[in-house]
Amino acid sequence: MIDRLLAFLSGSETPDLKKAADDLEFAVAALLIEAGRMDGNFDAAERATIERLLAAKFELAPDAVRLLVETAERRVEHSAQYYPFTREICQRLSPEGRAEIIEMLWKVAYSDGTLDPQEDALLRQVAGLIHVPDRDRGLARQRALEGLGTKSGRSTG
Repeated sequence: MIDRLLAFLSGSETPDLKKAADDLEFAVAALLIEAGRMDGNFDAAERATIERLLAAKFELAPDAVRLLVETAERRVEHSAQYYPFTREICQRLSPEGRAEIIEMLWKVAYSDGTLDPQEDALLRQVAGLIHVPDRDRGLARQRALEGLGTKSGRSTG
């Protein structure tokens, strides 16, 4: 690690910007998939919403989006930790960018028409982990609902 840092600082090695972009894309995809799975039913509407959001956010081709979602889905199935994903988002995105991720999570949570209590809990937890204040989380929710053409944010349960 120290050798790599010294090589970077001396200019003999450049950072792999493509890998860094891939890490952020993967982190966001993993959290979106977790939001989709939170209510116990990861359906086609949620998958389509995730693919659409990732394609728009990262300007990815359809094949790249599908591969990203499949890879992230396999990883999420075998992990219960959000920290690696939230750490990547915190390190790489501005406060506004992190609020945008919360808005994306709201869109996935509401893509099936209702907000499950577990989805709401996940959104609260992730917002805290990526340092998005409650007010900004609420504004992101409002923007997501407006984008879906609904004003009520009813939850089931």
